[in-house]
Amino acid sequence: MGFFYRHNIHPYTECQRRQETLETFAAEEKFRVIIQDDYDMEGFIRNVAFREKERCRYCYHDRLMSAAHIARKGRFDAFTSTLLYSRFQKHEMIQAVGESVARETGVPFLYRDFRSGWRQGIDASKDRKMYRQPYCGCIYSEKDRYYRRPSPSTNSKNT
Repeated sequence: MGFFYRHNIHPYTECQRRQETLETFAAEEKFRVIIQDDYDMEGFIRNVAFREKERCRYCYHDRLMSAAHIARKGRFDAFTSTLLYSRFQKHEMIQAVGESVARETGVPFLYRDFRSGWRQGIDASKDRKMYRQPYCGCIYSEKDRYYRRPSPSTNSKNT
């Protein structure tokens, strides 16, 4: 069973593209996916505004708490996250947050370091012509991915 968390993904067109890719993959692999009905990007931004340095911790907590609630409601054995596949995510923080959420909800958190299959996953997704996301999803990571501060020499005023 999969779960698609979407509140942090910006812009909405990126969210749609990721969701469509997941739905296609799930149909091909014959597994079910729970997809949130709403898109509360504003709530995500409100909760991280002025705490941008802690945005990943907030996001991990919100995502994992949502997954744990669904796991509890569905009486699943545990919950985990595809974040644990990424070489770019903060695994120690994800593990700590996941374990904290598990204690709070009573649903075990399954921690596995899935990065060992990272290269094979890249190759498989390319072979299947799947959309590959270029950043984690939030507006802040989008900026980190694409925006480069101009060097001081290009910032001089023209008079």
